[in-house]
Amino acid sequence: MGQEDLMNTAEDVADQFLRVTKQYLPHLARLCLISTFLEDGIRMWFQWNEQRDYIEATWNCGYFLATCFVLLNLIGQLGGCVLILSRNFVQYACFGLFGIIALQTVAYSILWDLKFLMRNLALGGGLLLLLAESRSEGKSMFAGVPSMGESSPKQYMQLGGRVLLVLMFMTLLHFDSSFFSILQNMVGTALIILVAIGFKTKLAALTLVVWLLAINFYFNAFWTIPAYKPMHDFLKYDFFQTTSVIGGLLLVVALGPGGVSMDEKKKEW
Repeated sequence: MGQEDLMNTAEDVADQFLRVTKQYLPHLARLCLISTFLEDGIRMWFQWNEQRDYIEATWNCGYFLATCFVLLNLIGQLGGCVLILSRNFVQYACFGLFGIIALQTVAYSILWDLKFLMRNLALGGGLLLLLAESRSEGKSMFAGVPSMGESSPKQYMQLGGRVLLVLMFMTLLHFDSSFFSILQNMVGTALIILVAIGFKTKLAALTLVVWLLAINFYFNAFWTIPAYKPMHDFLKYDFFQTTSVIGGLLLVVALGPGGVSMDEKKKEW
């Protein structure tokens, strides 16, 4: 079987998967995408004192402002998750969660840690895709009403979301000389380029979902670490943040790459 035949077979399998799961995939994608916000909001509740004391000590901002920070994170994240899952005021919920990402990036000094910054940007890419999805849902309510260029923002949101999502995989590259690492880097880099430019997008995104799922459950198995150890919280945070990026990729699979992509341009050729 030639390379082209193999690619066509893989695309047929991906299309079959999409046909079987098309009713459930967007819901699963949203749930995965907001999982890190859901987990963090719940953690703010159960670790209220620890989070408040950390912010108060780090920023020397006083008890009141530290309490406001924790309360804002708790309400903002849990409220945003409820709105997104219930499909109410999704755009406002996404903007609120964008604000939470920006706030935490500054508060926890993520801005100076390249790995965590790239992961937060990837999380923002997932929210951009959610915004794009909510725009298409809004337009479907006004089917038949003429529009002039209204789809452009949605297309660029999908492009921005795809490009930001692949930043997660930049943090997974291993720079050593072992054969497995070199192979993993080559395959991973090829897949993220395909997603970023929107070529064979659904197949590439689905492959990345499988790869990222395997990595997540293998390297971030927080349930194997006792809860009192700091590594438990670290792996738990990493696990749910990676799950959110998986949700973003599932949205790419469900929605397609959008108008600004090679897959879309091929239709015009």
